[in-house]
Amino acid sequence: MIYFDYAATCPLDDEAAIAYVKTATEYYGNSKSLHDVGSAANELLENCRKELAKLLHVEDNGIYFTSGGSESNYLAIMSLLSAKQKEGKHIITGLAEHSSVKGTFEKLESSGYEVTYLPFNQDGLIDLDNLRSHVKSDTVLISIQTVNPEIGSIQPIKEIGEICREEEILFHSDFVQGFGKVNLESPLEYLDSFSLSGHKIFGPKGIGAVYISPDIPWQPYYKNASHEKGLRPGTLNVPAIAAMTVAAQKCYTRLNQDAEHYRRLRKTFIKELQPISSKIILYDLPELLQLPSTLGMRIKGLEGQWVMLECNRVGYALSTGSACQSGMDTPSKTMKAMGVADKDAKEFIRISLGRDTSQEDVKGLAHALKNMVTM
Repeated sequence: MIYFDYAATCPLDDEAAIAYVKTATEYYGNSKSLHDVGSAANELLENCRKELAKLLHVEDNGIYFTSGGSESNYLAIMSLLSAKQKEGKHIITGLAEHSSVKGTFEKLESSGYEVTYLPFNQDGLIDLDNLRSHVKSDTVLISIQTVNPEIGSIQPIKEIGEICREEEILFHSDFVQGFGKVNLESPLEYLDSFSLSGHKIFGPKGIGAVYISPDIPWQPYYKNASHEKGLRPGTLNVPAIAAMTVAAQKCYTRLNQDAEHYRRLRKTFIKELQPISSKIILYDLPELLQLPSTLGMRIKGLEGQWVMLECNRVGYALSTGSACQSGMDTPSKTMKAMGVADKDAKEFIRISLGRDTSQEDVKGLAHALKNMVTM
């Protein structure tokens, strides 16, 4: 089976796996314990915190470790709302946000918050003029995902951040799909919080982090929580944190190399599809707005789930969209946010590339798709 679903999850990197085992066997103490075994684990934990902060160009006292991107999103949103800069209960977000963000806002709506859900334009981007037109005097939070997981569009984070600063609005972003894949040092400066996940960057599952600006005087959501400065309860998974840090270091070292690899693969794949180009709708943006490893597309007249299953039958693993929707008989959230009708939206498939993906792999997948169109 040739894997084309790296946007859903990645295999564990060998060096990250070694770090996990070494930490689990040699630094097994609870990082909050006061004895020497616990102190050794805590020292490693704090080194990981400093290293992640260095990679992201943020202050290390703003990094908090969590169980993954979903928990990070929830804790960030609740923390920012506990420290909002002005009175109000209006929130702006996108229609295609991750389910952890959407679910949090739906719960907040039931407790009196008003949430505006913005669509995408035809390129899969938040329209800045539309966003600005929905800002109200009581808008206290904006949450927009940095990189869309289905078509790889990169949102205008800096420009949204400038609007937030002008209007005294706190700004959160789900950075899970961008972490370790795109260099967004400058735009990240405009965020009050953002979320990270380990398993999207060849780290282990069940580990992530959230950055909350040290300037934000947040209040704990959990009462009497003893870990991560009171942000969350529960013993920290130091082995997974160490492995995620090793994986992140490798990703940032290889950032340009990997991006160029994905661009070459993307170009080859699109070229190989030329014979059926009239049947293909490919969602592709200019380089600075496009995560090169994620390709979203539709094959006219073929339902995405059928294409996915047929690809699986001939040895290729891809998806019909974001993994949080996998198995649900619903159209792609991104397609719906872009105004694509339900029937057409169900044609959507996502192909996501990894370090081990080869030219032969993408040519083989293109050949399989061409066969489906012409059968």
